[in-house]
Amino acid sequence: MSKPKIAVIVGSLSKQSINRKLGEGLAKLMQDQAEFEFIDIGHLPLYNRDFDNMPDFKPFEDIKPQIRGCQGVLFITPEYNRSIPSALKNVLDGLSRPYGKSVWAGIPAAVIGSSPGGAASAMAQQHLRNVLVSLDMPTMAQPEGFVRWSDTLLDADGNIGAASHDFLSKFMSKFLAWVQLNSKK
Repeated sequence: MSKPKIAVIVGSLSKQSINRKLGEGLAKLMQDQAEFEFIDIGHLPLYNRDFDNMPDFKPFEDIKPQIRGCQGVLFITPEYNRSIPSALKNVLDGLSRPYGKSVWAGIPAAVIGSSPGGAASAMAQQHLRNVLVSLDMPTMAQPEGFVRWSDTLLDADGNIGAASHDFLSKFMSKFLAWVQLNSKK
C-alpha cells in the first residue's frame, strides 16, 4: 500500500481543544508515513431521521466522499460526562444514514483521547468502541490510547514531547499497520 490517507475526527469543537492539538501532533509525528485529513464536523446540523434523502441531509452527504477517500479513520475524543461528545455521535449517526448507505462499514479505525484527569478519556473511548462495532468498523484493540494531558505532551512547535514520544509513535505505527491489514482499498 502506498502512503495511506487517514481521516481524523476530533470530538471536541473547541478552538482550544487539547484533543485537536493531540491530533495535530500525531499527524506531524507520522507525516512521512501517512496523509492526514481533519474532517470538520462543527457545521453539521443535529441528525434527524426526517433528513434522510432530503435537502437537509446535504451537509452529511458532503462529508461522505472525504471518508470514502480514506483508508482509515483516527477518532480523537475527549470525555464529556463519561461518554463521547454529542458532535462526535452526531457525525457517526449522520454518516451511517440513510439505512444501508453507511460510509463507515469496513473502514479500519483507532481511538485515542486526552484529558487532564488520571483516566484520560477511558470511559468515552469505551463508549465509542461500542458504537464503532455497530457501524462495522474494525477498530484497533491495542495499544489503547488513554493520554493524560500535560503541558509537556507537546512542545512549543506542536510536536509530541519527549515523555510521550515513544508510546505515541508506537500507537500510530500500530494503527497504520492495522489500516494496511484491514484496508478495503
